[in-house]
Amino acid sequence: MNTLHSPTPPAVRVTGLSKTFGRQRPALRGITVDIRPGERVALLGASGSGKSTLLRCLCALESADAGASRVELFGQVLQEGGRVTPAVRALRRQVGIVFQQFNLVGRLPVMSNVLTGLAAEVPLWRSLSGRFALAERARALDALESIGLGPQAFQRASTLSGGQQQRAAIARVLVQGARLLLADEPVASLDPESTRRVMEILLALNQQQGMTLLVSLHHVGLARRYCERVLALRDGELVFDGTTSALTPDFLHALYGQAAADLIEDEAPPQPQAAPVRLMVQPA
Repeated sequence: MNTLHSPTPPAVRVTGLSKTFGRQRPALRGITVDIRPGERVALLGASGSGKSTLLRCLCALESADAGASRVELFGQVLQEGGRVTPAVRALRRQVGIVFQQFNLVGRLPVMSNVLTGLAAEVPLWRSLSGRFALAERARALDALESIGLGPQAFQRASTLSGGQQQRAAIARVLVQGARLLLADEPVASLDPESTRRVMEILLALNQQQGMTLLVSLHHVGLARRYCERVLALRDGELVFDGTTSALTPDFLHALYGQAAADLIEDEAPPQPQAAPVRLMVQPA
């Protein structure tokens, strides 16, 4: 007897996604794209191109315009026609989000910030009171050890450097057990060494955990080094979807004109570290 097997659904499927804020011109215009599970995808574009808006729509922090807009995650509808699905909380458990601003509570220990990655899994009263099981705390500590922050686990988050805070935010995603990571300019405010460490950790999440990555980046050199595919936005439209090897200076100038200068690094991109990152936390 022949058995028909459904193909694995995309990690992300976006169809006709448009977003307009008030009476302004559309921030996104008819974006349609699929991202396969396990891909490393760079999201590229000049300031105001719609990168952040797209990422926020992919985790339902923004609802799209009414009409044909549709977003699916792992075969399940996240939002459609401007309405977010009632199952949004369950779907968000599969999505890790890292922003440029880190979004840590500075007065709390690093460990407490990382444990918030479990908030969707534990009862609300335990999350609010900080009563996490020993196994959950061990998982958070393993995540911090994996990214080199074990010694800082019980420091206040505000005492960490910018690069350390961003790594702590990634540890929170690691503890969460997310299948998809949306990172919005995660290294834009970091020095070159911190940039290298953060990008190497993101690479390890993909290669060792199988996590799908969609990373908004501000330099082409980082996209070429750490991603296989690039989605390029311009004025809210998807104008290129292909391999990062196509991102030559001539191509970028043809695509963005003078704005291409903001995307091309003048200095050499950070070199990968000699010893690859080894993550201790197993996929959830």
